[in-house]
Amino acid sequence: MTNHTYRARARRRGRAGTTSLACAVAFATVPALMLGPGAAPAAAAPLPGGLGPCVSATQPPDPTTCPSPFPPIANDPIKGRDNAINIYVGDDYLVRGRAAEAEGRIVVLDTFDMNKAVAEGVYNIGEVGVGSKVPPAAGADWLTTGGDITVATGQRLLAEAGVVRHAGTVTGVVEATLVQNDAAAAPYTALRDQLTAASQCYARVEGSPRTPTGTAENQGGQTLFTGDGSSALQVFNVDFDMEAANEGQQGIVFEDIPDGATILVNVFGADRSLRTFSGGIADTDPLNAYRERLLWNFPDATAIDLAGTGQFQGSFLMGNQASATTVSLPGINGRFFTTGSLTHTSVGESGGQEFHAYPFNGDLPACDTPNTVTGDVRVVKTDAETGALLAGATFQLWEETNGMPGLQTGGATPDTSVGEPCVTGADGVCEETVETGTYYWQETEAPDGYDLPANPVFGPLVLTEENAEAGVSVEADNSATPAVTGEVRVVKTDAETGDPLPGATFQLWEETNGVPGLQTMGATPDTSLGAPCVTGADGVCERTVETGTYYWQETDAPDGYDLPADPVFGPLVLTEANAGAGVTVEADNSATPAVTGEVRVVKTDAESGDPLPGATFRLWEETNGVAGLQTGGGDPDTLVGPPCVTGADGVCERTVETGTYYWQETDAPDGYDLPADPVFGPLVLTEANAAAGVTTQASNSRTPIPPGTGSVRLFKTDADSGMPLRGATFELWEETNGVDGLQTDGDTPDTRVGTPCTTGFAGMCGFGDLDHGTYYLRETAAPDGYDLPADPVSGPYVVSAEQEAVFVTLDNERGAEPGPGPDPCEPKGYGDEGYGEEGYGHEGGYGDECPTGKARKARV
Repeated sequence: MTNHTYRARARRRGRAGTTSLACAVAFATVPALMLGPGAAPAAAAPLPGGLGPCVSATQPPDPTTCPSPFPPIANDPIKGRDNAINIYVGDDYLVRGRAAEAEGRIVVLDTFDMNKAVAEGVYNIGEVGVGSKVPPAAGADWLTTGGDITVATGQRLLAEAGVVRHAGTVTGVVEATLVQNDAAAAPYTALRDQLTAASQCYARVEGSPRTPTGTAENQGGQTLFTGDGSSALQVFNVDFDMEAANEGQQGIVFEDIPDGATILVNVFGADRSLRTFSGGIADTDPLNAYRERLLWNFPDATAIDLAGTGQFQGSFLMGNQASATTVSLPGINGRFFTTGSLTHTSVGESGGQEFHAYPFNGDLPACDTPNTVTGDVRVVKTDAETGALLAGATFQLWEETNGMPGLQTGGATPDTSVGEPCVTGADGVCEETVETGTYYWQETEAPDGYDLPANPVFGPLVLTEENAEAGVSVEADNSATPAVTGEVRVVKTDAETGDPLPGATFQLWEETNGVPGLQTMGATPDTSLGAPCVTGADGVCERTVETGTYYWQETDAPDGYDLPADPVFGPLVLTEANAGAGVTVEADNSATPAVTGEVRVVKTDAESGDPLPGATFRLWEETNGVAGLQTGGGDPDTLVGPPCVTGADGVCERTVETGTYYWQETDAPDGYDLPADPVFGPLVLTEANAAAGVTTQASNSRTPIPPGTGSVRLFKTDADSGMPLRGATFELWEETNGVDGLQTDGDTPDTRVGTPCTTGFAGMCGFGDLDHGTYYLRETAAPDGYDLPADPVSGPYVVSAEQEAVFVTLDNERGAEPGPGPDPCEPKGYGDEGYGEEGYGHEGGYGDECPTGKARKARV
């Protein structure tokens, strides 16, 4: 796998006709397997060492690249490979309770200690059963430790396809390729101080908290983060625990966050907790939209507790090296970087807690770099016979970092590549400004007409403080290779008449990746040659090239013609034997006459006639021969294109071929009702009216504004363990008789509201659509094995404009002869009152003692 370094440096690609590129980044050199794209502009930067983005595995044996976009949480086949660090721990990594898995690469500067609460437990690292399904490359380092690895008797640590590189001893069962190296963690130790400095930098400017762009408010049932709606970096400062009263769970909600913005949440305080049900498996969960640009930064805390029942989203940074972080959330979906210790555990009998590998792609505040000693390392490319300087040679600079003499570019511990490849200019020079150290120049491509040297590695070049001002150089020469050339041609014709066609655009490609057929994309595409060619009156495109295998790819058909189903023509094999005559292929096109025009709908207010934005329409074409629009059944009409949302002019329009069409309104603008008949048409587009197009008008009436409504939601728990309880039944009563307390009978009782609710798998249920007022909850049935409270009535609870959503936590004591309790093999998710599957704990929250029913690795 190719490595990169992120030192402050300047690159020059040759002296003639080139420019200098200066690259300043936030922190000093770190090993490459953690790194992603280059540094951001001065106003923004990535995490230290380029941590955060996905890093593709570009070398054998597993050259799979990063997926784009990253897939949702699932139990699917592998979707890609990511060699970036997903979990970094500056102290000890402890696995306790019933924690299950940690996806992605892990670096631990001290010990890794596994001692789960079950006798025969397993813990998967690197590749897991359920997650993003983007593990590290097979054969790469999946776990690196600076201390011992200890696995309790009877338990197993699984990293089957990866390497576990450890500085200390290994005790217990570790299923992986084990490599002992006293300096295993040495390449990553500097990163600890860099992360601490970054955490402080993100949180404070000149000792004062960084100015927020929005507000954070703990409202009891939720913490609401309200952005400014415009800033590319949304900054929030939190100086409270993100939990409900009595250490209850709450929601985490973001509002007014611009698309693509980075969210930085600075959590201040020495002892902080987060207890939440927010975040789900499905990517429709609102919190998931911010996952890859959301960073939770704890700069000061020494004790951090991340708990609850949510599949929580975003990356974490704990900057205090004395910190201890405990994670019992079912899932954390993002990078996790702590300079202190980490305990991955569970609460009570719950299990299956996981880390899932997702990148952090946000732009963070730039932080200053320390001054370093730098100098130039150069290579000069010359002709082996004449000594003339050669342009067009491609070189890659490498730094000696693995302690082994000579350059190693592959294997488990390669040296570190520096920057992007450099192509020599007219002066034959490639040079990089780098920090002191030992370097090699590797020639990867010779200039046109020349062969690579038998040994394409030049060096070592040792840059010291003494020679840094002058720099160090090495000369590399190439011998010319005589080339045999000939023409490769394509002839474009009309499929019916055979006449030559002008105006077809072709791109020539050379077969260079060793895979049969043309590959224009992916990690190793074939090579495109020159600019596109447009056929002239003779229908011909031709190019003089060296012997080899080529393809012509048609990218644009002549006007009035379609591209062929397969627009690739070849292979054309040019050899020394046929180079004089050249090689030719014929490509034909079929004409497709079409008359098009616009079909429009204009959305207006039914009373004022003003245009209305925000209405969603779908366009349908009449194709089944039945009058009117049919959108379902065995033979529906045909949907045309994606939905359209009206703008400020109230218009949706689409350019289509002649025919009969209908506009169907699927969503009315905010504050308006859908029409009784949401279908508008038919609109008949003909050759006669195509130039002007056809239009229909659709109006909406405003939705009557309802009275203020609210909700009362409750969370039922075991009084001793705090675990959720299902099966508790409640009635809701409204205070209506003017007498304090709840009266359910007599001449003037209070008023019961709605139907009773029964708590579901997560111990939750609730009542909605409530007017503002005062309410009481009465428990009428306790969960199996539990007693009703001595007073089954709780309240009063006030629903008002200031707090329309009331969240209540209630508990029960077990009975003298406890029943079986909740089925441990049932999901421990939310109840039936509007809480979907995405709110479940890990994989539906099954306990470790029950199978998940999914194809996954062995686990507790």
